[in-house]
Amino acid sequence: MKMWWPAHIDFTSVFSEDTSFFLSEFDPYSRYLTSSIHKSAMYSCSYVLSLVAAFSVAVLGFPAATSDRPQIDLGYEIHQGQFNSTGQYYNFSNIRYAAPPIGNLRFAPPAAPSTAEKVFNDGSNLKICPNAIPAWSATATKWLTQGIGSINITAGYTIPNITTAPPAMPGTPTENEDCLFLDVLVPKGVYDSDMREKGVPVVVWIHGGGYTIGWKTQYGSGVGLINASRRDKQEGIIYVALNYRLGLFGFLSGNTFKQQSGTPNAGLLDQRFALEWVQKNIAKFGGDPNRVTVLGESAGGGSIMHQITANGGTAKAPFQQAIIQSGAFLPVPGMERQENLYEKFRNITKVQTLDQARKLTTEELQFANAKIVGESNYGDFSFSEFNSSCRLAGFVKGSLTFVDPAVDGTFATDLPGKLLLEGKFDKSVRVLVGHNADEGLFFTSPFVFTDESFKKNVIDVSFPNADKNNVTSYILDTLYPNVLDGTYGYNNSIARATYILSEALFSCNAQYLSRAFGLNNDTDSSEDKDSDSSNDAYSYVFSVPPALHGEDVYYTFYEGPSLLVKNDTLALIMQSYFTNFIKGGDPNGEGLPNFRAYDEKTAKGEGVLMNLGQSSTVMIPDYLPRKRCGWWQQALYA
Repeated sequence: MKMWWPAHIDFTSVFSEDTSFFLSEFDPYSRYLTSSIHKSAMYSCSYVLSLVAAFSVAVLGFPAATSDRPQIDLGYEIHQGQFNSTGQYYNFSNIRYAAPPIGNLRFAPPAAPSTAEKVFNDGSNLKICPNAIPAWSATATKWLTQGIGSINITAGYTIPNITTAPPAMPGTPTENEDCLFLDVLVPKGVYDSDMREKGVPVVVWIHGGGYTIGWKTQYGSGVGLINASRRDKQEGIIYVALNYRLGLFGFLSGNTFKQQSGTPNAGLLDQRFALEWVQKNIAKFGGDPNRVTVLGESAGGGSIMHQITANGGTAKAPFQQAIIQSGAFLPVPGMERQENLYEKFRNITKVQTLDQARKLTTEELQFANAKIVGESNYGDFSFSEFNSSCRLAGFVKGSLTFVDPAVDGTFATDLPGKLLLEGKFDKSVRVLVGHNADEGLFFTSPFVFTDESFKKNVIDVSFPNADKNNVTSYILDTLYPNVLDGTYGYNNSIARATYILSEALFSCNAQYLSRAFGLNNDTDSSEDKDSDSSNDAYSYVFSVPPALHGEDVYYTFYEGPSLLVKNDTLALIMQSYFTNFIKGGDPNGEGLPNFRAYDEKTAKGEGVLMNLGQSSTVMIPDYLPRKRCGWWQQALYA
C-alpha cells in the first residue's frame, strides 16, 4: 500500500536552518511570548439613538462619545471603542461578555454580567485567562532545532517535579480569573455608513493552545482578515475574538466533580456563551447575526467540532459557518481518567470538596494548574501520577488523564468524530476545513527506537485504554506496522510515531468533517455514512515546508511581510479564500485558483483537497488513508 504524501515531507531534513527558525517560533514558549456617527438622512435613526446613548452616559457621569471614540450601550455596560486611523477600523476591545468566573462561579457555567449597575468600559484593561504550558515543549524545541543528537535518547525525558508556579512571562498580558472578554473590530466603512444598519458578515476567532494556553490577541488583532475583506473595495467583515477558561479553570470533569456541583467543559460553555452574545449584540456594531462564521485552529478548531456536535447534534449552533484549521483534541471519554484528574487536583490543593476549592486564592489554583499541565507526559497537555522507578526511555507509567474537553453526557455526549460518523451534528452549518502536512512531529516523542519504548511513548501515553480495549496490536501491527521502507508512508520510527499522532489527533478530524458535510451523495459501504448536509464543504492541506502544526495561522493573520510567512502571495490567497467563504459560503473569487468542493470526487471516488503549497495552489485527491481514519473515527481505542 503505497501512501501518497505531499512531496516535500522529508524527515531526514527537518533540521535545516530554515526549519529550525520556524520550529523555534512554533514552540508554545515562544508563542507565549509573542504574541463617528454618520450624520446622513438615511442614517438618522441610528444617529438619534447614538445621541440618546451619549445623553445617558453624560447623566451617569461617563465620558461622552466622540467621532473617534464611539460608544455602544450593551445594557450592562457602556463600551467605548477607539478609532485606528492606520487600519481604518474601530476597535471595541476587552468587552465583558460574562460575569467574572470567581467565587461560586468558579467551575460553573458562565453567567450574564450583572445589570445592577451600568458601568463604563473603555477597553483599556487587557486580561487573559490563566495559562499553563507543558515542560516537554522545551525538549521538543531543542531536538527539532538542534537535531536528535542534542538529547540523550537512552536517558529519555524526565518529567520535572514542579514545586512553584513559574513567573509570568515578560511581555504577556496579565493573567486573571476575571478573563471572559472579547474584542470586536469594525471597519470604518461599515460603522460610518448604511451598511451598519443592513449588517455585514462576522467572523469569530477561537484561539488554540492545547486547551491550556493562549488568548484572543495572541496572533494579532485580526486586522489582516479585515484588510483582506476590503480588497478591491469589497464589503468588509466584522472580526470578533474571545477568551475562554483554560486548563483546570475550564476543563475539570468527572463524577465526583459533578456531584460536588462542578460543571465539566466550562471552557466550551464559555465559547458557547460568547457566541450567543454575538447573536444578541453584534447588530449594534453593524454585524449580521445570520451571517456568522466561527474560525479556530488546533484546540480552537477542536472546540468548533464540539460546538457543531453539541448535545449530540440536537442543539442548533449559534453560527452559520465554520472554518476549522487543524482541529485537535485529546480523547477523554473514560470516567476513570476524569476522576484521576480531579483527584490529583484535590491532592495538590489539599481540599476535599469543590466548595473548598472555590475559596482558594487564584495563586493557589494557578500553581495546581501549572503543576498538572507542566508535568504532562511527552506530547500531552496532561498529567500523570508516577513513581520514579517506573521510568523507561522517557515514559512515566501511571494513571493518565488529560486537561481537555471530556465526554460529559450532556454538552459533549461522545467524541466529536464519532458523533459526526453517526450523523449527530448540526447539518445546517457550512464548513471549510484544513490540516497541515506534518501535524504531529512537534508532539512526537523521540524516545521510540525500540518496540517497547515505541508502545510506551506513543500508544500508552496518547491512547491509554488501547490495551484494555484489545486494540494495541491492531494499531501497531495492522494500521501502522513496523515496516520502515516507505510502504506505509514512513521510513523511520519517529516518522511512524508522527503518522499515528498526526492522523489520530489532527488530520483525520479534517476528513471526518469533510465527509460528514461534503459527501452529500456518498453511496459507499455502511462504514461511510451518507451526509445529510445540503451544503458544499471545502477542504485544504497546508504544505509549505515544514508545514508543522500551527504554521498556517501566520498566513491566516497575515498583515504584511514577515519572517514567519515564506510566501506572501499564498498568504493573500488564503485570506481571500477565507474572507470569501465568510461572506458567501464559497471561497472562490475573481483571480483565485479554483477551489473545488470536497465532493467533486476523483475517478477513484476520493474527495478533493486544495493543496496550498510553497509554489502552487492545486487540487489533489484526499490522500489521507480512509481505512486508518475510518478506524480512528469509531473510537474503538477509547
